[in-house]
Amino acid sequence: MLAIPGWEPKKLHLSDKLTLRYVKLGEGPPLVLLHTLRTQLEYFRDLAPLLAKTYTVYAVDLPGFGYSTIDPSAPLDEPYFRKAVVGFLKSLDLRDVTIAGESIGAVLALTAATEVPERIRAVYSLNTYDYDTKFGDGVRRGNWFANVIFAGLQIPVFGPVAGALENRFVLKKILSGGFADPKKLPPDLLTEFSAVSRQPNYRRGARKVFLQWRSWPKARELYSSVKAPVTLIYGDKDWSHIPDRERTKAACKNARMFTLPNAGHFSALESPRSIAETILS
Repeated sequence: MLAIPGWEPKKLHLSDKLTLRYVKLGEGPPLVLLHTLRTQLEYFRDLAPLLAKTYTVYAVDLPGFGYSTIDPSAPLDEPYFRKAVVGFLKSLDLRDVTIAGESIGAVLALTAATEVPERIRAVYSLNTYDYDTKFGDGVRRGNWFANVIFAGLQIPVFGPVAGALENRFVLKKILSGGFADPKKLPPDLLTEFSAVSRQPNYRRGARKVFLQWRSWPKARELYSSVKAPVTLIYGDKDWSHIPDRERTKAACKNARMFTLPNAGHFSALESPRSIAETILS
């Protein structure tokens, strides 16, 4: 487990089948951070301290990722993750919450806000992953290597084998496609993400998440029900195309939209200060 000075992970027991790991930093009104596919709460190690100067920041391992419960028998679709996020907010009785997420975390920030509008103050969605038109479409746009991997994952017989073959080199090839500058993928985080994937059932669960890809663009149907102010933030080199972004903006009511220069899909790692400035402003 990657140790970060000042971070003391806790466990929150939501049910007999689900326990979430999280960290709590800073003081002030609550701000919840939700990470991307294939990462975990350490993904926010640069962004969280900047926000913790003003907020009490909660960074969460989503189900099946990091060190939260991995249950391959669970649906592992957007509604399942949304239920877990709402459960987290309710269990800690968080109110007046600013909720921010990246990629699928951005989708969950929006959809969770529709479930408990009375608890949500504002929503910040970074590089919202809601535009797939085919299996793994977003990640496929990152590089040719991802195309090969995701083509293999779809094959019923070969898919589990393809998932099991993932190692640090393969993961680096896939994740680097989400950076404007691939050199900004931190080696120690990459090592951590790779090590975590060796937990029992991790890769099986991750593959099932990808197989539920249709649930993420479908979640866009809920955006019009978000009552809190919404801010959409995209890296200029994000996997989404301009029409994807405009469609998401149109689905939200009175949403603001900003574009970060020289940033890709993993903007919390590439541009943490720019994101913090946008939220704190």
